[in-house]
Amino acid sequence: MKLKETTVIVGIITRNQPKERIKEYLDELDFLGETAGTKTIKRFTQKLDSPNSATFVGKGKLLEIENFIKINKINTIIFDDELTPTQLRNIEKKLECKILDRTNLILDIFAGRAKTSYAKVQVELAQYQYLLPRLRGMWTHLERQKGGIGMKGPGEKEIETDRRIVRDKISKLKKRLEKIDKQKSVQRKKRGRKIRVALVGYTNVGKSTLMNILSKSDIFAENKLFATLDTTVRKVVIDNLPFLMSDTVGFIRKLPHNLIESFKSTLDELRESEILLHVIDISHPNFEEQMEVVNKTLIEIGAGNKKIFLVFNKIDAYTYEKKDEDDLTPKTNKNYSSEELKKMWFAKNKNSIFISAKTKQNIDILKKMLYDEVKKIHIKRYPYDNLLY
Repeated sequence: MKLKETTVIVGIITRNQPKERIKEYLDELDFLGETAGTKTIKRFTQKLDSPNSATFVGKGKLLEIENFIKINKINTIIFDDELTPTQLRNIEKKLECKILDRTNLILDIFAGRAKTSYAKVQVELAQYQYLLPRLRGMWTHLERQKGGIGMKGPGEKEIETDRRIVRDKISKLKKRLEKIDKQKSVQRKKRGRKIRVALVGYTNVGKSTLMNILSKSDIFAENKLFATLDTTVRKVVIDNLPFLMSDTVGFIRKLPHNLIESFKSTLDELRESEILLHVIDISHPNFEEQMEVVNKTLIEIGAGNKKIFLVFNKIDAYTYEKKDEDDLTPKTNKNYSSEELKKMWFAKNKNSIFISAKTKQNIDILKKMLYDEVKKIHIKRYPYDNLLY
Protein backbone atom coordinates (compact mmCIF):
# COMPACT_ATOMS: atom_id res chain seq x y z
CA MET A 1 0.00 0.00 0.00
CA LYS A 2 1.38 3.39 -1.05
CA LEU A 3 2.10 5.72 1.87
CA LYS A 4 0.34 9.07 1.79
CA GLU A 5 2.43 12.20 1.40
CA THR A 6 2.47 14.10 4.73
CA THR A 7 1.74 17.82 4.62
CA VAL A 8 0.87 20.83 6.71
CA ILE A 9 -1.82 23.32 5.68
CA VAL A 10 -1.90 27.06 6.21
CA GLY A 11 -4.72 29.62 6.30
CA ILE A 12 -5.30 33.13 7.57
CA ILE A 13 -8.09 34.56 9.73
CA THR A 14 -9.41 37.87 8.40
CA ARG A 15 -12.52 39.98 8.75
CA ASN A 16 -14.03 38.14 5.78
CA GLN A 17 -12.73 34.78 7.00
CA PRO A 18 -13.43 34.59 10.75
CA LYS A 19 -12.10 31.79 12.94
CA GLU A 20 -15.19 29.59 12.52
CA ARG A 21 -15.15 29.94 8.74
CA ILE A 22 -11.41 29.34 8.33
CA LYS A 23 -11.85 26.08 10.24
CA GLU A 24 -14.36 24.93 7.65
CA TYR A 25 -12.12 26.13 4.81
CA LEU A 26 -9.19 24.18 6.21
CA ASP A 27 -11.44 21.14 6.70
CA GLU A 28 -12.22 21.37 3.00
CA LEU A 29 -8.54 21.91 2.14
CA ASP A 30 -7.74 18.83 4.21
CA PHE A 31 -10.36 16.88 2.24
CA LEU A 32 -8.89 18.19 -1.02
CA GLY A 33 -5.48 16.99 0.14
CA GLU A 34 -6.89 13.60 1.10
CA THR A 35 -8.48 13.34 -2.34
CA ALA A 36 -5.07 14.10 -3.88
CA GLY A 37 -3.38 11.50 -1.68
CA THR A 38 -1.96 13.48 1.24
CA LYS A 39 -2.26 13.28 4.99
CA THR A 40 -2.36 16.53 6.96
CA ILE A 41 -0.49 16.36 10.27
CA LYS A 42 -0.64 20.02 11.29
CA ARG A 43 -2.66 23.18 10.64
CA PHE A 44 -1.28 26.69 10.95
CA THR A 45 -3.48 29.80 11.12
CA GLN A 46 -2.72 33.46 11.73
CA LYS A 47 -4.98 36.45 12.27
CA LEU A 48 -4.17 39.21 9.77
CA ASP A 49 -6.00 42.16 8.24
CA SER A 50 -4.93 40.83 4.83
CA PRO A 51 -2.37 38.34 3.49
CA ASN A 52 1.26 39.46 3.75
CA SER A 53 2.19 40.61 0.24
CA ALA A 54 5.63 39.00 0.45
CA THR A 55 5.10 35.75 2.37
CA PHE A 56 1.30 35.37 2.82
CA VAL A 57 1.76 34.92 6.60
CA GLY A 58 3.98 37.02 8.88
CA LYS A 59 7.71 36.38 9.40
CA GLY A 60 7.14 34.94 12.89
CA LYS A 61 4.52 32.48 11.66
CA LEU A 62 6.73 31.50 8.72
CA LEU A 63 9.58 30.79 11.14
CA GLU A 64 7.20 28.64 13.25
CA ILE A 65 6.25 26.67 10.14
CA GLU A 66 9.92 26.33 9.14
CA ASN A 67 10.88 24.89 12.52
CA PHE A 68 7.97 22.42 12.49
CA ILE A 69 8.63 21.06 9.00
CA LYS A 70 12.34 20.61 9.72
CA ILE A 71 11.72 18.71 12.95
CA ASN A 72 9.01 16.54 11.38
CA LYS A 73 10.69 16.20 7.96
CA ILE A 74 7.73 17.60 6.04
CA ASN A 75 8.46 18.44 2.40
CA THR A 76 5.09 19.83 1.28
CA ILE A 77 3.02 22.78 2.50
CA ILE A 78 -0.43 23.68 1.19
CA PHE A 79 -1.84 27.22 1.47
CA ASP A 80 -5.61 27.77 1.46
CA ASP A 81 -5.51 30.74 -0.93
CA GLU A 82 -3.86 31.24 -4.29
CA LEU A 83 -0.32 32.53 -3.82
CA THR A 84 1.07 35.28 -6.01
CA PRO A 85 4.28 34.50 -7.92
CA THR A 86 6.17 36.75 -5.48
CA GLN A 87 4.74 35.00 -2.41
CA LEU A 88 5.51 31.62 -3.92
CA ARG A 89 9.14 32.52 -4.66
CA ASN A 90 9.73 34.01 -1.22
CA ILE A 91 8.15 31.14 0.67
CA GLU A 92 10.03 28.51 -1.35
CA LYS A 93 13.32 30.37 -0.78
CA LYS A 94 12.71 30.48 2.97
CA LEU A 95 11.31 26.99 3.54
CA GLU A 96 13.15 25.11 0.75
CA CYS A 97 10.33 22.66 0.17
CA LYS A 98 7.43 22.07 -2.18
CA ILE A 99 4.78 24.78 -1.86
CA LEU A 100 1.23 24.32 -3.17
CA ASP A 101 -1.78 26.59 -2.95
CA ARG A 102 -5.47 25.74 -3.18
CA THR A 103 -5.53 26.42 -6.92
CA ASN A 104 -2.56 24.19 -7.65
CA LEU A 105 -4.04 21.43 -5.50
CA ILE A 106 -7.40 21.58 -7.30
CA LEU A 107 -5.63 21.51 -10.65
CA ASP A 108 -3.67 18.47 -9.49
CA ILE A 109 -6.86 16.65 -8.50
CA PHE A 110 -8.42 17.51 -11.85
CA ALA A 111 -5.31 16.17 -13.60
CA GLY A 112 -5.64 12.89 -11.73
CA ARG A 113 -9.39 12.64 -12.38
CA ALA A 114 -9.35 13.51 -16.09
CA LYS A 115 -10.02 10.35 -18.07
CA THR A 116 -11.06 11.46 -21.55
CA SER A 117 -8.76 13.30 -23.94
CA TYR A 118 -11.14 16.28 -23.78
CA ALA A 119 -10.93 16.61 -20.00
CA LYS A 120 -7.16 16.12 -20.13
CA VAL A 121 -6.78 18.99 -22.61
CA GLN A 122 -8.99 21.24 -20.48
CA VAL A 123 -6.99 20.55 -17.33
CA GLU A 124 -3.62 20.80 -19.07
CA LEU A 125 -4.54 24.23 -20.45
CA ALA A 126 -5.51 25.47 -16.99
CA GLN A 127 -2.26 24.08 -15.56
CA TYR A 128 -0.10 25.87 -18.10
CA GLN A 129 -2.00 29.14 -17.59
CA TYR A 130 -1.39 28.83 -13.86
CA LEU A 131 2.27 27.93 -14.42
CA LEU A 132 3.22 30.72 -16.84
CA PRO A 133 3.60 33.64 -14.37
CA ARG A 134 5.30 31.35 -11.81
CA LEU A 135 8.17 29.95 -13.85
CA ARG A 136 10.95 32.20 -12.51
CA GLY A 137 12.26 31.13 -9.14
CA MET A 138 10.35 27.88 -8.84
CA TRP A 139 11.83 25.67 -6.13
CA THR A 140 13.09 23.17 -8.67
CA HIS A 141 13.14 22.93 -12.45
CA LEU A 142 10.16 20.94 -13.59
CA GLU A 143 12.38 18.68 -15.65
CA ARG A 144 13.83 17.45 -12.34
CA GLN A 145 10.60 17.48 -10.35
CA LYS A 146 9.92 14.70 -7.91
CA GLY A 147 6.63 12.85 -7.78
CA GLY A 148 3.72 13.52 -5.48
CA ILE A 149 0.83 15.95 -5.44
CA GLY A 150 1.14 19.09 -7.51
CA MET A 151 3.35 17.28 -10.00
CA LYS A 152 0.86 15.81 -12.45
CA GLY A 153 1.14 17.73 -15.69
CA PRO A 154 3.47 19.84 -17.75
CA GLY A 155 7.25 19.50 -17.79
CA GLU A 156 9.84 22.26 -18.20
CA LYS A 157 13.12 22.97 -19.99
CA GLU A 158 15.36 25.86 -18.94
CA ILE A 159 13.61 28.89 -17.41
CA GLU A 160 14.79 31.34 -20.11
CA THR A 161 13.09 29.35 -22.86
CA ASP A 162 10.14 28.13 -20.81
CA ARG A 163 7.93 31.14 -21.28
CA ARG A 164 8.03 30.73 -25.04
CA ILE A 165 7.50 26.99 -24.75
CA VAL A 166 4.57 27.40 -22.35
CA ARG A 167 2.95 30.15 -24.44
CA ASP A 168 3.24 27.96 -27.54
CA LYS A 169 1.75 25.06 -25.63
CA ILE A 170 -1.15 27.24 -24.39
CA SER A 171 -1.82 28.40 -27.95
CA LYS A 172 -1.86 24.81 -29.27
CA LEU A 173 -4.11 23.62 -26.44
CA LYS A 174 -6.55 26.48 -27.06
CA LYS A 175 -6.74 25.52 -30.74
CA ARG A 176 -7.36 21.88 -29.78
CA LEU A 177 -10.10 22.96 -27.38
CA GLU A 178 -11.71 25.16 -30.02
CA LYS A 179 -11.82 22.18 -32.38
CA ILE A 180 -13.29 19.90 -29.71
CA ASP A 181 -15.76 22.62 -28.64
CA LYS A 182 -17.08 22.78 -32.21
CA GLN A 183 -17.49 19.00 -32.22
CA LYS A 184 -19.31 19.16 -28.88
CA SER A 185 -21.56 21.91 -30.21
CA VAL A 186 -22.45 19.75 -33.24
CA GLN A 187 -23.19 16.82 -30.91
CA ARG A 188 -25.56 18.99 -28.85
CA LYS A 189 -27.34 20.14 -32.03
CA LYS A 190 -27.70 16.52 -33.17
CA ARG A 191 -29.68 15.83 -30.04
CA GLY A 192 -32.38 17.84 -31.76
CA ARG A 193 -34.79 19.86 -29.73
CA LYS A 194 -35.00 17.37 -26.90
CA ILE A 195 -35.67 18.98 -23.55
CA ARG A 196 -32.58 19.10 -21.38
CA VAL A 197 -32.19 18.97 -17.62
CA ALA A 198 -28.82 19.46 -15.91
CA LEU A 199 -27.63 18.53 -12.44
CA VAL A 200 -25.57 21.24 -10.80
CA GLY A 201 -24.16 21.71 -7.33
CA TYR A 202 -21.19 21.90 -5.02
CA THR A 203 -18.73 19.04 -5.31
CA ASN A 204 -19.57 15.84 -3.41
CA VAL A 205 -23.28 16.57 -2.85
CA GLY A 206 -24.55 13.40 -4.52
CA LYS A 207 -25.28 14.51 -8.11
CA SER A 208 -23.93 11.34 -9.71
CA THR A 209 -25.86 9.10 -7.31
CA LEU A 210 -29.06 10.99 -8.15
CA MET A 211 -28.24 10.73 -11.86
CA ASN A 212 -27.88 6.96 -11.55
CA ILE A 213 -31.32 6.70 -9.93
CA LEU A 214 -33.17 8.94 -12.39
CA SER A 215 -31.51 7.59 -15.54
CA LYS A 216 -31.14 3.98 -14.35
CA SER A 217 -27.47 4.13 -15.31
CA ASP A 218 -24.21 3.36 -13.55
CA ILE A 219 -22.12 6.53 -13.41
CA PHE A 220 -19.02 6.51 -11.21
CA ALA A 221 -19.80 7.99 -7.80
CA GLU A 222 -17.76 8.05 -4.60
CA ASN A 223 -17.28 10.11 -1.46
CA LYS A 224 -14.45 12.21 -2.86
CA LEU A 225 -14.22 15.69 -4.31
CA PHE A 226 -14.58 16.01 -8.09
CA ALA A 227 -15.43 12.35 -8.66
CA THR A 228 -17.03 13.50 -11.94
CA LEU A 229 -15.14 15.68 -14.42
CA ASP A 230 -16.55 14.77 -17.81
CA THR A 231 -20.14 15.76 -18.41
CA THR A 232 -22.32 12.67 -18.76
CA VAL A 233 -25.58 12.87 -20.72
CA ARG A 234 -28.28 10.21 -20.35
CA LYS A 235 -31.80 9.79 -21.66
CA VAL A 236 -34.41 9.79 -18.90
CA VAL A 237 -38.00 8.66 -19.33
CA ILE A 238 -40.68 9.41 -16.74
CA ASP A 239 -44.17 8.09 -17.54
CA ASN A 240 -43.32 7.84 -21.26
CA LEU A 241 -42.06 11.45 -21.32
CA PRO A 242 -38.41 11.48 -22.53
CA PHE A 243 -35.77 14.14 -21.89
CA LEU A 244 -31.98 14.39 -21.61
CA MET A 245 -30.19 14.76 -18.29
CA SER A 246 -26.56 15.81 -17.84
CA ASP A 247 -24.32 15.43 -14.80
CA THR A 248 -21.70 18.20 -14.67
CA VAL A 249 -18.51 18.87 -12.73
CA GLY A 250 -19.06 20.01 -9.15
CA PHE A 251 -18.25 23.55 -8.07
CA ILE A 252 -16.17 24.60 -5.08
CA ARG A 253 -15.32 27.87 -3.36
CA LYS A 254 -12.28 29.65 -4.81
CA LEU A 255 -12.62 27.58 -7.99
CA PRO A 256 -9.68 28.55 -10.22
CA HIS A 257 -10.81 30.98 -12.92
CA ASN A 258 -8.61 29.22 -15.48
CA LEU A 259 -10.58 26.03 -14.89
CA ILE A 260 -13.89 27.79 -15.49
CA GLU A 261 -12.50 29.15 -18.76
CA SER A 262 -11.04 25.79 -19.79
CA PHE A 263 -14.28 23.95 -19.00
CA LYS A 264 -16.39 26.40 -21.00
CA SER A 265 -17.77 23.78 -23.37
CA THR A 266 -18.50 21.41 -20.50
CA LEU A 267 -20.43 24.19 -18.76
CA ASP A 268 -22.35 24.87 -21.99
CA GLU A 269 -24.50 21.91 -20.92
CA LEU A 270 -25.77 24.13 -18.10
CA ARG A 271 -26.28 27.17 -20.32
CA GLU A 272 -28.26 25.19 -22.88
CA SER A 273 -30.45 23.27 -20.43
CA GLU A 274 -34.03 24.36 -19.82
CA ILE A 275 -34.11 23.10 -16.22
CA LEU A 276 -31.40 22.94 -13.57
CA LEU A 277 -31.56 20.66 -10.56
CA HIS A 278 -29.42 22.39 -7.94
CA VAL A 279 -28.41 19.51 -5.66
CA ILE A 280 -27.51 20.56 -2.10
CA ASP A 281 -26.01 18.53 0.74
CA ILE A 282 -28.47 19.42 3.53
CA SER A 283 -26.31 17.54 6.06
CA HIS A 284 -23.43 19.98 5.56
CA PRO A 285 -23.36 22.58 8.37
CA ASN A 286 -22.75 25.43 5.90
CA PHE A 287 -24.89 24.29 3.00
CA GLU A 288 -26.19 27.84 2.44
CA GLU A 289 -22.68 29.12 1.72
CA GLN A 290 -22.17 26.25 -0.72
CA MET A 291 -25.44 27.24 -2.41
CA GLU A 292 -24.15 30.80 -2.71
CA VAL A 293 -20.92 29.56 -4.34
CA VAL A 294 -22.94 27.62 -6.92
CA ASN A 295 -25.34 30.51 -7.59
CA LYS A 296 -22.47 32.95 -8.13
CA THR A 297 -20.76 30.52 -10.51
CA LEU A 298 -24.00 30.03 -12.46
CA ILE A 299 -24.31 33.79 -12.87
CA GLU A 300 -20.64 34.01 -13.92
CA ILE A 301 -21.12 31.46 -16.71
CA GLY A 302 -24.42 32.98 -17.85
CA ALA A 303 -26.81 30.33 -16.50
CA GLY A 304 -28.31 32.22 -13.57
CA ASN A 305 -31.70 32.84 -15.19
CA LYS A 306 -32.70 29.20 -15.66
CA LYS A 307 -35.64 27.39 -14.11
CA ILE A 308 -34.02 25.96 -10.98
CA PHE A 309 -35.27 23.28 -8.59
CA LEU A 310 -33.56 23.13 -5.21
CA VAL A 311 -32.95 19.46 -4.40
CA PHE A 312 -31.85 19.13 -0.77
CA ASN A 313 -30.10 15.77 -0.70
CA LYS A 314 -28.76 13.56 2.13
CA ILE A 315 -31.76 14.17 4.40
CA ASP A 316 -30.99 10.74 5.85
CA ALA A 317 -27.67 12.09 7.18
CA TYR A 318 -29.10 15.33 8.59
CA THR A 319 -28.79 15.86 12.34
CA TYR A 320 -29.54 18.89 14.49
CA GLU A 321 -28.84 20.20 17.96
CA LYS A 322 -31.93 21.32 19.85
CA LYS A 323 -31.38 24.59 21.68
CA ASP A 324 -32.26 24.99 25.35
CA GLU A 325 -35.17 27.34 26.00
CA ASP A 326 -32.96 29.67 28.06
CA ASP A 327 -30.32 29.88 25.32
CA LEU A 328 -30.77 33.35 23.81
CA THR A 329 -28.07 33.07 21.13
CA PRO A 330 -29.38 33.17 17.53
CA LYS A 331 -30.26 29.87 15.91
CA THR A 332 -28.03 28.46 13.19
CA ASN A 333 -28.81 25.79 10.57
CA LYS A 334 -27.75 23.03 12.96
CA ASN A 335 -30.41 24.16 15.48
CA TYR A 336 -33.38 23.57 13.17
CA SER A 337 -35.06 20.22 12.70
CA SER A 338 -35.43 18.87 9.17
CA GLU A 339 -39.17 19.63 9.30
CA GLU A 340 -38.47 23.24 10.28
CA LEU A 341 -35.96 23.57 7.46
CA LYS A 342 -38.45 22.17 4.95
CA LYS A 343 -41.02 24.78 5.94
CA MET A 344 -38.44 27.56 5.78
CA TRP A 345 -37.17 26.64 2.34
CA PHE A 346 -40.59 25.92 0.92
CA ALA A 347 -41.60 29.42 2.00
CA LYS A 348 -38.51 30.82 0.27
CA ASN A 349 -38.76 28.67 -2.84
CA LYS A 350 -41.71 26.44 -3.67
CA ASN A 351 -39.57 24.66 -6.27
CA SER A 352 -37.72 22.84 -3.50
CA ILE A 353 -37.71 19.26 -2.29
CA PHE A 354 -35.90 17.25 0.39
CA ILE A 355 -34.66 13.83 -0.68
CA SER A 356 -32.15 11.10 -0.01
CA ALA A 357 -30.56 9.68 -3.15
CA LYS A 358 -29.00 7.00 -0.96
CA THR A 359 -32.28 5.69 0.52
CA LYS A 360 -34.44 6.94 -2.42
CA GLN A 361 -36.63 8.95 -0.02
CA ASN A 362 -38.99 11.29 -1.94
CA ILE A 363 -37.51 10.31 -5.32
CA ASP A 364 -41.01 9.65 -6.70
CA ILE A 365 -42.06 13.17 -5.68
CA LEU A 366 -39.00 14.59 -7.44
CA LYS A 367 -39.88 12.60 -10.55
CA LYS A 368 -43.40 14.03 -10.50
CA MET A 369 -42.03 17.58 -10.18
CA LEU A 370 -39.68 16.94 -13.10
CA TYR A 371 -42.44 15.36 -15.18
CA ASP A 372 -44.79 18.32 -14.67
CA GLU A 373 -42.13 20.88 -15.61
CA VAL A 374 -40.82 18.96 -18.64
CA LYS A 375 -44.40 18.41 -19.78
CA LYS A 376 -45.06 22.19 -19.77
CA ILE A 377 -42.04 22.78 -21.98
CA HIS A 378 -42.93 19.82 -24.23
CA ILE A 379 -46.47 21.12 -24.82
CA LYS A 380 -45.13 24.55 -25.81
CA ARG A 381 -42.48 23.08 -28.08
CA TYR A 382 -44.67 20.37 -29.63
CA PRO A 383 -48.23 21.71 -29.42
CA TYR A 384 -49.60 19.03 -31.75
CA ASP A 385 -47.86 16.15 -30.06
CA ASN A 386 -50.28 15.38 -27.23
CA LEU A 387 -50.18 11.60 -27.49
CA LEU A 388 -48.07 11.37 -24.35
CA TYR A 389 -50.66 13.09 -22.21
